[in-house]
Amino acid sequence: MMGWADGYGWMGFGWVFMVLFWALIILGAVALLRWLGMGGDAGRGAPRKTPLEILQERYARGEIEREEYEQKRRDLEG
Repeated sequence: MMGWADGYGWMGFGWVFMVLFWALIILGAVALLRWLGMGGDAGRGAPRKTPLEILQERYARGEIEREEYEQKRRDLEG
């Protein structure tokens, strides 16, 4: 009589479960690393600043003079 003891029962699918197990472990590790690597607001739906907004911020902080600001603004809008 053929039964589970002949080695062809659920134990025959052991390799499938092993592959699924390791695939889940690897995918979980990758997801965790990606989640940890995002850090801050980057990539979490924060709107990206346009080049003109960055230029305006630099001018507001005093990093560039008015002439340089006007020239770069014309270049960006041009």
